[in-house]
Amino acid sequence: MQGYRYVMFAAATVAVAACNPFHRTRAVEIKSAEVPVSSRWNATLATPTQLAGALQVQGSAWMAPGSDNQTLVYVSVMNAAPGGQHPWHVHLGTCGNDQGILGPADAYKSLKIDGDGKASQQITLPVPIPTTGQYHVNVHASASNMGTIIACGNLAPPLD
Repeated sequence: MQGYRYVMFAAATVAVAACNPFHRTRAVEIKSAEVPVSSRWNATLATPTQLAGALQVQGSAWMAPGSDNQTLVYVSVMNAAPGGQHPWHVHLGTCGNDQGILGPADAYKSLKIDGDGKASQQITLPVPIPTTGQYHVNVHASASNMGTIIACGNLAPPLD
């Protein structure tokens, strides 16, 4: 009987540890070790307010200096409809104040949403990394509905 108590105590301890409400993990982890965080322009993506309630797409994006005077761009979304394909771009200006796409539009490949509602992509733009200005990332509803933005985020410049 004594051994049974120890087994039950050990099992209860493992169960409590596994369900620890104080253990926190980051919602989004950027796993690109080759790009120093201090050189990135960073954005948090969210669904625009006019679509809130209908959609709640979230994500992150960054752009950073690449080799040979190019720009690396990474985007990640979650909570999107599985199976969807969403064009995306870095734009000049801010969310709601679009001033055109940064680099060639065909450098961006559509995000293909997996069964868990997630997608990510890293591309290289054949343009130098901006040092000043305002930029944002738009994720569009579809190739046939580019006017509807399902997620947007303003890129904050790197800290000096």
